[in-house]
Amino acid sequence: MVMAWRRKKADSPAEGITAVRRLLLTCKEVFSTGGPGVVPSEDKIQQLRGVLDNMKPEDVGLAPTMPFFRPIPGPRNRSSPRITYLPLHECEQFSIEIFCLPPSGVIPLHNHPGMTVFSKLLFGTMHIKSYDWVVDAPLRDPKTRLAKLKMDSTLTAPCNASILYPEDGGNMHRFTAETACAVLDVLGPPYSNPEGRHCTYFLEFPLDKFSSEEDDVLRGQVERECHAWLQERDDNPEDRNVVGALYGGPKVED
Repeated sequence: MVMAWRRKKADSPAEGITAVRRLLLTCKEVFSTGGPGVVPSEDKIQQLRGVLDNMKPEDVGLAPTMPFFRPIPGPRNRSSPRITYLPLHECEQFSIEIFCLPPSGVIPLHNHPGMTVFSKLLFGTMHIKSYDWVVDAPLRDPKTRLAKLKMDSTLTAPCNASILYPEDGGNMHRFTAETACAVLDVLGPPYSNPEGRHCTYFLEFPLDKFSSEEDDVLRGQVERECHAWLQERDDNPEDRNVVGALYGGPKVED
């Protein structure tokens, strides 16, 4: 009986492992192979999603009453209150991070080039609007492309993690906090300017802003689907108000 107990204990994971440590170990397994534009297998995706679905604010040491979630106005030229960014882990394969948004906080519309991204709303109510590019649509100009609306709805925690892919699922999205919110993100692979994974921000315009009746790309699609023109912005748009801070929750690594 003693030998059987020892074998069972050796074969099972450590009982004392924290949720955030479990998240890190799962990310290492899920993103152990692959790279830009490479989507993990469906079983790996569900494995990581299952871990994120069970994550709670206390697992990362957060609560809505913390100073991160108090609405502190930004400079006069910035319309969004300050958002706090907490990095938990980053390596070549993936990054884990948290965004703390006070009420009315906005993360402007931006992309995730070549990435698979998992987002878990830990608490709060948030509006999400997202787009995917329309494949093979011509450019209006070098910085303006046609996109299809993927999501335009509000989420309230507790809810399951959402997933976006390099070419699908709402690769360009905007977060708007209706209440204080905390969002836990996993990016695989992370942003990297040297490797061409640069975070680009966009303005959105209605179809009639650049379209004409003769536009063959839009003909037959406008009635069925919602579209918009997305135009690249400056690297530091005026409505982006994000500051970094040290993560102070349970240890991520040994």
